[in-house]
Amino acid sequence: MTSKQKILYFIYLHRTGLSVTGLSLALLLFPLVEDNPYTLGLTNLIAINVIVVLGLNLFIGYAGQISLGHAAFFGLGAYGSAIATVTFETPPWLAMVLVAVLVSLVALLIAIPILRLSGHYLAMATLGLNFVVYTVLLQWDEVTGGPSGFSGIPYLSVGNFQFDDEVRLHYLIWGFVLVSLLLCLNLVRSGVGRGLSALAGDEVAAEALGVNTRNAKVKVFVLSAVLASIAGSLFAHCYTFISPDSFGIFTSADMVIMVVVGGMGSIWGSLFGAALITLLPEWMDMFETYKDFVHGGILVLVLMFLPQGLVTGLIDTIKIKLALRRQKNAET
Repeated sequence: MTSKQKILYFIYLHRTGLSVTGLSLALLLFPLVEDNPYTLGLTNLIAINVIVVLGLNLFIGYAGQISLGHAAFFGLGAYGSAIATVTFETPPWLAMVLVAVLVSLVALLIAIPILRLSGHYLAMATLGLNFVVYTVLLQWDEVTGGPSGFSGIPYLSVGNFQFDDEVRLHYLIWGFVLVSLLLCLNLVRSGVGRGLSALAGDEVAAEALGVNTRNAKVKVFVLSAVLASIAGSLFAHCYTFISPDSFGIFTSADMVIMVVVGGMGSIWGSLFGAALITLLPEWMDMFETYKDFVHGGILVLVLMFLPQGLVTGLIDTIKIKLALRRQKNAET
């Protein structure tokens, strides 16, 4: 690495650290500025979605693969924690860890055969996985509660301190977001992340450069499933009630839309995409019937005019305009 590259890398790390610190301070102060339980509930839901989208963006944006079934792992995490804590009386924190481990094993077993596929075939395979999981959650009444849902899920707690209101949940869930964000930021700028970027660009070329593409795809798929599982567990313990409708095919589609809108291959864009698509139904509650059409329309428009996503596309546009302006000034 040359001296110039070292300086640029230091600036990048410094800027990233400042961004994370700034976000942390904003989140720390937010409940002091906005104490409306409804607003805090929305931001908590955004945080849960962010955790899922961060993992999914690693798989779609960095590894260049496609998954239309990540709501399956989200649902497994939620129902796994619910069943473990209510039916088997497992402590909630231990249940979250055990469920995350089990989901990682399930994801590994699934990844080995289906990641031999690519493109539309992989998308259909993951969609089929989501359909199977959703059907099990809906039909297995004795265990999951079926269409009636699963209630009585305990709040997370530390000793006698329970995370049972919106402010406490805000700090808990966004704390998980910051940890997930730092994990993903460090991963994408590591050797593993550079290998994933090469894989997304050209799988054959990545293999020629020594990247074990098959192992890389499996590992990032498992990691994204674990993040979805953790988000699902938080969702269950946050709302204390879950139903299969929250983990269906449309939920998976919304997650993909969050990735695409925020920017494929943009970790920070994941936060923007999750926030926009989560808040959109609140802004257009009178058009709730047409929510799916609106989401689809946004996806089509973004793919047509900003195929790298809103955040990435806008940043690239600004960079191009600044470069053209500098070139124009240099010529004059």
